[in-house]
Amino acid sequence: MRQSLVSIEKSDFYFKLNPSSSPLPEHIEELLSALGYKDLFPPQQEAIDRGVLERKNILISTPTASGKTLIALMAALHTIITTGLKVVYLSPLRALAFEKKEEFDRLGIFVKSDGTKIRVLISSGDYDVIDESLGDADIIIVTNEKFDSILRHGVNWLEKVGLFVVDEVHLVGDAYRGPTLEGVLTNILSQAKDAQVIALSATITNDGELAKWLGAERVNSNWRPVPLIEGVYTPGKISFSDGSKREVLTSKRGGPIDAATDVLRDNGQALIFAETRRRSVSFAQKVSEVTEKFLDPADKRELRRISSSILNVGEVTGLSRILAKVVASGAAFHHAGLFPEHRRMIEQAFKARNLKIISATPTLAAGVNLPARRVVIGSLLRYDSEMGGQKPVSILDYKQMSGRAGRPAYDKFGETVIIANNYDEDEIMDTYVNGTPEPIRSKLIKEGPLRTYLLAVISMQPAMNDSDIEFLLRRTLLHIQFSQIEIRIRCQSALEFLQEKGLIEKRKLRYLATEFGRRVSMLYIDPATGVLFREGAKNASKDELIRLLRLIVSSPDFTPKLPLRNKDLDYMMEFLSENKEEPISVSVFDDAMPEMRVVMALHSWINEVKEEDIGDKFGVDPGDIHRAVENCDWLLYSYSEICKISDRADLVTNAGALRKRVKYGIKSELIELVGIEGVGRVRARILYERGYTDRYSVQKASLTTLANIPKIGASLARTLKGLADPSEKSDPGKEA
Repeated sequence: MRQSLVSIEKSDFYFKLNPSSSPLPEHIEELLSALGYKDLFPPQQEAIDRGVLERKNILISTPTASGKTLIALMAALHTIITTGLKVVYLSPLRALAFEKKEEFDRLGIFVKSDGTKIRVLISSGDYDVIDESLGDADIIIVTNEKFDSILRHGVNWLEKVGLFVVDEVHLVGDAYRGPTLEGVLTNILSQAKDAQVIALSATITNDGELAKWLGAERVNSNWRPVPLIEGVYTPGKISFSDGSKREVLTSKRGGPIDAATDVLRDNGQALIFAETRRRSVSFAQKVSEVTEKFLDPADKRELRRISSSILNVGEVTGLSRILAKVVASGAAFHHAGLFPEHRRMIEQAFKARNLKIISATPTLAAGVNLPARRVVIGSLLRYDSEMGGQKPVSILDYKQMSGRAGRPAYDKFGETVIIANNYDEDEIMDTYVNGTPEPIRSKLIKEGPLRTYLLAVISMQPAMNDSDIEFLLRRTLLHIQFSQIEIRIRCQSALEFLQEKGLIEKRKLRYLATEFGRRVSMLYIDPATGVLFREGAKNASKDELIRLLRLIVSSPDFTPKLPLRNKDLDYMMEFLSENKEEPISVSVFDDAMPEMRVVMALHSWINEVKEEDIGDKFGVDPGDIHRAVENCDWLLYSYSEICKISDRADLVTNAGALRKRVKYGIKSELIELVGIEGVGRVRARILYERGYTDRYSVQKASLTTLANIPKIGASLARTLKGLADPSEKSDPGKEA
């Protein structure tokens, strides 16, 4: 049982260490004592034996909840105390980065040799603005993409980093995130040769290849603090891998629901992984009919509060109404279409054990730490965009999902249950339960990622020749896994593209990035996006709003891509006609398919259509709108920057205005009002309709008049007037 940070005394703990192990440094003992550890988990002890505190590179490949974060905490503290150097922690996701920030903040109780306490900072935002104040931190937590951007810009504190911790390193094999992570690690291995690298991973089969690439010792273990039992559900029964069977009450709700709710009878929690968002919502609605019966009075009170909060955060939509309703009954769904704050509420309520069952899309498996007693795999099929249809889930992805089973603080075991559906039970057991996960393979071999990486290194390290590039690529995982002939052919093709498009030029035998190429690299966009924007700006006029939106959405960097549905075709023709756009010809129709639904949704957004109405008409969830707005904002900024160096500075003002409209979801007349702190799209429209059309008119209004305007109130009225809140002066304990 873990004790609180302040209540435990140093004399209260002991460690079960290998007799041959050296005594732990005093500061490490103090850390373990403060965190309440009575003994080390086997993988943690093995990491120490392998030299994690001796600045050796280590690849730790162990299951979820096996104690990898503690290894990182020990190594980080040891690096800071013994060398005075900094630590960089790389995370694949923002949500995971903020979760790790909370954990590393625990090191703030330790004092360095200069008398100051350890300081932790996090950065995951703007790729074109590098905050030099990060250099004031001892531990810097960043997403992989943010750190890649930091490397491209160059900062003066990188040489002071003594340890890089790379979380979820198995994602180097992910088609979307993998190339960035591989490029970042290659640059670290090439440029920070004296720094230690600790790579944390789920259990992988080819860890030898990754260890060779990283020059690392291996800690490879299947040990879990909570044993995992895997099984297959057939109607009325779960057959487990240990030979045991469990009878399950059946209902008309279906196998996934019956398998999940079964665990409630033993005071457990469950996660259901669904193949689609719609399916996850459906599961949550069905399961909420059961979970409500297992709520105690305290749960009900807290869930009613959370349900109410869901409806008070962001605009109310049909999706948020459904979510609020099922949450009040003890269930929830979790997917990328939800508003980010709603996802955080769900995660916190599940960790607090108020929510009993969550149905989620597989993205949760690679996200925040949400263990449950039982994980139910609702289907073994997943939609694959490249195939344009469904395909069986990989063994590696299954193992990632099953790794969520077992709550260390509450459970003696965890269970994963696969719903057999129409598959043979023995075949599922052989393939998934007893199967070996697919090896991690480099994705840097693909043309887009490779040219992006080559442009970045040529921009960072000018005057490289072919031999220099070949030498650098030898530090990649790509070099270990693919033939040198194939790499050379792909590399040459990428370099030819960069030269042909004017991103780099070759002088004698050396490559140099052009001004355009350097700016594209610094903007952190795909070279193909940069070329598209440059070409789009050439013949553009200032007032082509729809065409600019189409240009942004059609770029390789824009997500989410939402292909047109049959029922969108009439909307599209009407939309093009209303906005005096040329109809899309048959020859370009397929190319327009991924862009026009998002373009129409964004156009509705900047014309102040309610999120619920956008969702109903175009099938775009609030989370999709949030991501589309965030990506569009960044790409409009990038477009403006490219216009500046492409002799089209005349387009910048209009692009900037559209960027503000996209960011806030407003018509052009509200741009000045949303620049006032505390005023968003809804309040700006209310103020405008009351005659307050700019900052000056708001300042002229009386405090009483502003306070009486709906959605404003006395507190915000004082803020709008630039007045201090007198209540703050009377409360000396209130934070500034």
